[in-house]
Amino acid sequence: MVFAACVVLFGCAPAFAQQLPPGIKMEKDISYIPDGDAAQKLDLYLPEKAADKPLPLIVHIHGGGWVGGSKFPCPAAGMVLRGYAVASVEYRFSQKAIFPAQIQDCQAAIRWLRAHAKEYNFDTEHVGVVGGSAGGHLSALVGTSGGKNTFPKIGGNEEQSDRVQAVCDIYGPADFSTVVQQAADDKNVKNIFQFNTPKDPYSSLIGTKLDDKAKADAVSPVHYVSQDNPPFLILHGTHDTLVPYAQSEEFAAVLKEKGVAVWLQKLPGSGHGGPAFGKPAVTELKLNFFDKYLKGADVQITLVPEADESVEAAKPAGK
Repeated sequence: MVFAACVVLFGCAPAFAQQLPPGIKMEKDISYIPDGDAAQKLDLYLPEKAADKPLPLIVHIHGGGWVGGSKFPCPAAGMVLRGYAVASVEYRFSQKAIFPAQIQDCQAAIRWLRAHAKEYNFDTEHVGVVGGSAGGHLSALVGTSGGKNTFPKIGGNEEQSDRVQAVCDIYGPADFSTVVQQAADDKNVKNIFQFNTPKDPYSSLIGTKLDDKAKADAVSPVHYVSQDNPPFLILHGTHDTLVPYAQSEEFAAVLKEKGVAVWLQKLPGSGHGGPAFGKPAVTELKLNFFDKYLKGADVQITLVPEADESVEAAKPAGK
């Protein structure tokens, strides 16, 4: 079993596999690394009518436990109708290449996008990233490690920055060194993974058991937090059976300690996805977040009251 591959990001129906909404055009399967792996491709979503100024760019990174999922369809594609360009990135899976291949691919894609900004009319100073689950982890890692040359660069365009200006992390793992204990301590759910076995996507990603602290730390966004990180919006359900809610609590606390602007939207009773993530108030929160930091909109980032987003949770499995 793997992480959810597609989540509702902006309240737009992910029905793009059939037909794009009017006003959006798509360029599919663009190689961001010349003669690279078949997975090192991205899709672009752009307005049919060219904008009169460069557009802020949202980069979507899909989930799937680092072993599956797909860049298509892209649940963020509808943001084009709100005045953004959108890129959906594919990356190598852990059964083909273990970490850091995945973050290297994502950063190579961001550098490629900046290198082609004039061609596609991107605003290189306003780039955001969003993803859920494994895509949330990679989005968070893009945010905390960007611009630091932490991972060897691949794919060229090394003169371009891989920093981003805003991150929306939707229930992504943040600290591989603490996830096992946090899962054991979670009173709401029983985590479904058998950690440190071939069925565990966490250990499969790093190619060894999670008690290898050096490798567990290297893959963890929390270990790259610094005061110059971009603003973060984190969304997480309290009854998540795949990524403990405590992962996002820990991550938000470290970001806050370093002085990074961060909002943690707690979704009581929600699991690894679910209807609460697409409710109008939560969608508005996500839209306002990107509008503020990628468009400079004069909007307030206000968390949704927990009582408004609470769902009735099932009884904890095995408890």
